[in-house]
Amino acid sequence: MPVSRHAPSRRLAISGLLALGLSACAQSEATVSPFAEPTRADASALGKEPELLVVTTRRSLGARQPYFGSDRGSLTFAEVRLSPPARGISGQISSVVSGDWAVLGVDAADSSDPARAFAQAATGRDVLLYVHGFNETFESAARSAGQLSHSLEFQGRTAIFTWPSGGKLFDYAYDRESALWSRDGFVRALQALVANPTVGRIHIVAHSMGSFLTLEGLRELRDSAEVYARIGSVIFASPDVDIDAFEQTVSRLGPLARRMTVIIDPGDRALAVSARIAGGVARAGATDRARLEALGVRVADTSGRGWSMLRHDLFLSDSEVTQVVRRAMDRGKGA
Repeated sequence: MPVSRHAPSRRLAISGLLALGLSACAQSEATVSPFAEPTRADASALGKEPELLVVTTRRSLGARQPYFGSDRGSLTFAEVRLSPPARGISGQISSVVSGDWAVLGVDAADSSDPARAFAQAATGRDVLLYVHGFNETFESAARSAGQLSHSLEFQGRTAIFTWPSGGKLFDYAYDRESALWSRDGFVRALQALVANPTVGRIHIVAHSMGSFLTLEGLRELRDSAEVYARIGSVIFASPDVDIDAFEQTVSRLGPLARRMTVIIDPGDRALAVSARIAGGVARAGATDRARLEALGVRVADTSGRGWSMLRHDLFLSDSEVTQVVRRAMDRGKGA
């Protein structure tokens, strides 16, 4: 059997994954800037009422932890009970340093229409929908969503679309296929939110490979003016998307591009490894700023910020980068 010309570079990329310890997408590995200002324990709606809405294409594991696994399953809606950061100065500092959120339990809804149940749970509120990236377990993704919402001091309902990532270092190919496979579920969730006339603005924050899933879903909905009208903002944090594919897709999304913000860092080591695995094609999250701005999107270049070795999760771990997300959402409120 002939050897692929990409085989050496792929072996090198896998070695790079090991050397870098690429669990970068998981919140538990985040290194937080010591200069970040603690968020008050009651600053966000999630801090007051720590319940996270979950819509997922992961197979349910029932009442036992981790509740949802890495296998693919039918679309499911659930509500997650979170433990917020402890009150007081010491608890706030702990939250900044370690992301002090924990999953206490999951209440799965018994519904024949999980997308509609999800939308009903968001009745009367703006929605922050977080879409996680590569190498995430259900619990690590839920903790990240809690930390993000709390840091943003978001006052609506916080939700997570969690797809069946393998949660393992060498599952990159499985994760990418699972993200694509989950596109229909993501589309159903968005359509259901829009079908509820009391739901306000929908803000989407997609990280890493979650950006690939989000773009695919938005492209499926490009003929739905109603869906696009209800989206306040779309933030792609370190998008692990082929830059050529990113350009092609965004160029087809019309005026929605003006509500998009892309957080990039040419020094993102995780995306450098992804590019090697992908045969050398640059990722959108580490590409030239001007190339992205030509698409009509806003770009935030985070070069030189933060203390994270991999520089792949600064939207969670650096307070100033988190504020980029907040400003994008503020602009989207009046879109």
